[in-house]
Amino acid sequence: MVRAMPNRLATVMVLIIAACGDSQDSSTSETTVAETTGGATSGAGTDVATTSGAAISSSGDTASSSSGDATTGAVEDIDMRPEDFTCILEWAKVRKFRVTNLLGHQEEALAVANDPAGGVYPVGTVIQLIPNEAMVKRGAGFAPDNSDWEFFFLDTTAQGTTITARGTTDVVNGFGGNCFDCHAKAAPQWDRICEEGHGCDPLPFTPEQIEMVQQGDPRCP
Repeated sequence: MVRAMPNRLATVMVLIIAACGDSQDSSTSETTVAETTGGATSGAGTDVATTSGAAISSSGDTASSSSGDATTGAVEDIDMRPEDFTCILEWAKVRKFRVTNLLGHQEEALAVANDPAGGVYPVGTVIQLIPNEAMVKRGAGFAPDNSDWEFFFLDTTAQGTTITARGTTDVVNGFGGNCFDCHAKAAPQWDRICEEGHGCDPLPFTPEQIEMVQQGDPRCP
């Protein structure tokens, strides 16, 4: 039986999402778990590979989960599909956030997350503080102005995940908070990740409140 989200939990989630709110509008492109045809849309509006969690080359061809083919010069990349965003509690917890790597670089991702000096996350890393927002490390050159991160705003239910917005500098959450504007304040050594002492505006919520939102992920059994 899927756990119902108590009113107090829903209120905390609303407040967390709204914490970085501003007056900007978002252009959304809904993608649901039920989709079986058609390409996912990147922040630039171009069609990319449709396979779930697939590593792709810079030309859109399917590639392996390696750092690239020395012969063809393929760049490792990943195109997220709704089904790739699963129960947040299944992912490793580092301090307040959850992290996974869908291209087999989990140890490297965790090493960066736990390095007191910071570092650059490997391609395929997915980081979430709450179930409705995510940032995914794309291939080199995907978004130089955003350190190759792609931001996602998600709708999560017991039936799965819907991608309501994705992109690099123009993604906003349901309350007008621009993801890029928040994460751009992080010092370079933190690879756009916002935590205490990284230079970002602080969230006015306790670790216990954030944990409560994570525990209330409706996709979790």
